Amino acid sequence: MILAKNIHKSYGDVEVLKGVDLTIKKGEIVAIVGPSGAGKTTLLQILGTLDRPDKNQPYQLEINNTLLENSTDKKLSHFRNQEIGFIFQFHQLLPEFTALENVCIPAFIAKKNKKETEQKAKELLSYLGLNSRMHHKPSELSGGEQQRVAVARALINNPSVVFADEPSGNLDSASSKSLHQLFFDLRDSFNQTFVLVTHNKDLAKMADRTLTMKDGIIV
Repeated sequence: MILAKNIHKSYGDVEVLKGVDLTIKKGEIVAIVGPSGAGKTTLLQILGTLDRPDKNQPYQLEINNTLLENSTDKKLSHFRNQEIGFIFQFHQLLPEFTALENVCIPAFIAKKNKKETEQKAKELLSYLGLNSRMHHKPSELSGGEQQRVAVARALINNPSVVFADEPSGNLDSASSKSLHQLFFDLRDSFNQTFVLVTHNKDLAKMADRTLTMKDGIIV
């Protein structure tokens, strides 16, 4: 599903990633843990094609049998929309749109049929327990509900993999536990692959594998 080899990333004189290698299988839930500054979010952004590794080092990045290292920005943007879902610590929902509209946006960007997209968005929101909250705007939803809308948005285009950066970092313990269980329910129902950056020890323990980063490498 994901193959990354020799991933380096520097910002000026600061080397954040120092040659990371990893492999993740389809349907696997992998937690990436480690102290702040270890390079976890930088790695997640590169795996998610939001950023690129250093060009002066030979590397390989393959997701769902697609080699990405020589892709143009336009091709990467299209691939990201079709194949990758994102969940962030702060839900990043657009405040002027309803839950249903927020979920539909990635599919509309992909120029998918409006009626079919809205039907699928409704099915996802219902699956996530938000059947009665579809037409509410983010300000009318709890933190846990907002994150569930963000999960639905991440899934609307049937991505090959979902990357989550501290997905429960802004939630109370009950909402965190519910969100964590949701990831595993989605994996069991849809064979969905998740890569999670987290400081939450409970979530890390639940994962199929835990990768620990320190000083820019996986130890």
